[in-house]
Amino acid sequence: MIKGANVALGELGEGEVGTVIVGLGWESPTGEGDADVSVLLLGEDGKVRGDTDLYFYNNPSAADGSVQLLGKTPVGEGSEDRISCDLTAVPEDVATVLIAASRYGEVRFDELHAVRLTLSDSGGDPLLCYPVEDPGPVSALIFGELYRRGGAWKFRAVGQGYQGGFAALVTDHGVDIDDDAATETAAAAEVVEGFSGEEPTAAGEADGTAGALGIVPSARPEPESPAAPASVPPQRGADDGAARPARPARPRTAKKKVTRAAVPVKSLAESESWHSARLFPVSALKSDRDREMRATSVLLAVMAQVPEFGRRLTAGFGAPAGRMETFTEVALPHGDSPRRPDGVIRVERAGKLWTALVETKTNGNALRQEQVQAYADIASRRGYEAVITLSNDVALEGSPLVEIRVDRRRRNKVALWHLSWAEVTHQAQMLIRHEGVRNAAHAWLLEELLHYLRHDNSGCHGFQNMGPAWVPVRDGIQDETLCKGDPRALEAVESWERLMRQVSLGLGGELGQRVMPVQRARRGTDAVARRTEMADALCQDGRLTAELRIEGTTGTLGVAVDLRTAKIRTSFDVTAPEQGYPLAWAKRLVRDLAEAPADLHIVTLTEGEGTGPRGTLERLRREPGDLLPRSGERITGFRLSLFKGMGTRRGNTESGFIRSVDDAVSGFHGSVVGPLDRIYGKRRTGARRPTAD
Repeated sequence: MIKGANVALGELGEGEVGTVIVGLGWESPTGEGDADVSVLLLGEDGKVRGDTDLYFYNNPSAADGSVQLLGKTPVGEGSEDRISCDLTAVPEDVATVLIAASRYGEVRFDELHAVRLTLSDSGGDPLLCYPVEDPGPVSALIFGELYRRGGAWKFRAVGQGYQGGFAALVTDHGVDIDDDAATETAAAAEVVEGFSGEEPTAAGEADGTAGALGIVPSARPEPESPAAPASVPPQRGADDGAARPARPARPRTAKKKVTRAAVPVKSLAESESWHSARLFPVSALKSDRDREMRATSVLLAVMAQVPEFGRRLTAGFGAPAGRMETFTEVALPHGDSPRRPDGVIRVERAGKLWTALVETKTNGNALRQEQVQAYADIASRRGYEAVITLSNDVALEGSPLVEIRVDRRRRNKVALWHLSWAEVTHQAQMLIRHEGVRNAAHAWLLEELLHYLRHDNSGCHGFQNMGPAWVPVRDGIQDETLCKGDPRALEAVESWERLMRQVSLGLGGELGQRVMPVQRARRGTDAVARRTEMADALCQDGRLTAELRIEGTTGTLGVAVDLRTAKIRTSFDVTAPEQGYPLAWAKRLVRDLAEAPADLHIVTLTEGEGTGPRGTLERLRREPGDLLPRSGERITGFRLSLFKGMGTRRGNTESGFIRSVDDAVSGFHGSVVGPLDRIYGKRRTGARRPTAD
């Protein structure tokens, strides 16, 4: 589509379109470009109706299921933000669903490449693509809008930018900015001691996002009353005693959510050998079949009983928000003998059903192509929307775990989706540890599910084996016998990418933040070509590298594995302040790393991508001035690195490679990146890209 064009959704698919998935994507030359997605529900007057009509990262879903922000999904060279819109659930007095995004601070959309909006149906099949050819030097952008005309839904490609940023965009559509919130945020920032003592900017200026600005959607005007209600007493200022109006409420859930502490309370047991009674016991599991049946039943039962959790796992598959029922031990006709999928999910909304078959694997068991193909055929014949597979493996874009044939003669299209057990654990942990649920019993159910999934005997451990090609590749690199083009090198790169995605899920679950691998490649390079280039580089220099972007932290956490030296290096770059003296910078950095390991390596970064003096933290604590270049080059920052021995086994054992990488990343963040980020804030950390030198 081109800017200004519109199209009826009914003309894009077969019949009425109920749920659509909107994708907002872009590419960054540096891999560091990002933006916050927001959705506004507008009435006929083009304004929000009230405080429930704005959805962003702090308010990601509508109670009626009409809008849900699904977060980022890896696509091509980066990631894509996806939004689920259930058009059948949009209230009748909403005329337009506005899709927008905003960038942080001084960065603009014209610094990004391939800015685009895509629209897909609930099965993931693409309906349209709108490339925003020239977004311009704006920090907020309306990509498009879904709107009603004559009782049907249409889409319009808008492409309108706002130089005034997010504040200008939302104000234009009836949203008020809470000035008190922005003022308090700025005042709090002033008391935080800066890296070099420079004046910090207000959080609203740094972020340019809804959370920092303290947005408050304006409600419809009410008739004026002669006096203020008695239930709202006037607030008095601290200095002059003058009355001021009460601050309007921010968008938030009215009912307090329940979360569980990460550290359990002290037990009343007489002996440490006693085991707490569990809702989902694992002691009786003796075979892989037992594990698969128990894992399926446990997961599907919790999904049905905890709506927030069930919706979180199925929204990305095109399922609507509605009443969910789940089943196990089902039998479906298929030729001479019935097929028995591990489970079935059925979601009802407004008299319509969304259904999916579920196939589960635990431990190292792989999905079988012929089995998944049979379920896809059954689903197509019986009108199911999807087949969902669960296993410990991690699916990669461009490399499906199972190849199936699609009979295009059939009217009913079936989508094939995959979930890793690591993703299930991550979503449960995000809810129970960080975001909370509305019911205490639901919180307990999620806690029991987490305990079950993490138990050694459950078989739901996530990606846990680098595959049969790993040892030959490692030995071939050490012996210098691995040749460029060896297909085993590509298998090792795919396993490495799966591992990085799982490490990101684990770290994100612990932090309560989104963590995503950064995929750097030349523009226009697809996922398979990018992995082929990485495989050739692995054969040449014997290293695997990755970068992890942590939400709220500027910069990336670098991970590099050198198979020749059997070392894992984790690194992070800290940018030098614009003001102050280099010696003061070095002293402050060393002082703020007081709790970091003594063997932390610090390298001075100089202008022109160069490096200067380096040393361990143990030595630099005595002489921080040793970080200053003797030749007087301009310092641009400091690179912090830790080195750890690499596990020698393929699997996730105590001495395994997977365990050693996971420990290296979590340990480095806990002892170095996390403490620095808490001290300096995201405006003062790592603007430079870490390298794996």
